Amino acid sequence: MPEGASYWTPTLEGEDDMPAHVKAALLGPALTLPVAGGHPALGAWQGIYLCEHRDRGGPLSLVATAWGEANV
Repeated sequence: MPEGASYWTPTLEGEDDMPAHVKAALLGPALTLPVAGGHPALGAWQGIYLCEHRDRGGPLSLVATAWGEANV
């Protein structure tokens, strides 16, 4: 969804509002991450990215919850 597209008219939040909603829906709001030995168990070409899709986004927060069993 390009900003400034002719098929919608932003009225409240700006030109980047609708594209931001579409991008957030495509990328998803949550991530499940495997952990092994106290470290993220990622492949060689994997990474974790936090994205802001608005040109002038507000404050963000990140919530991380871990559960599982301790290796004893």
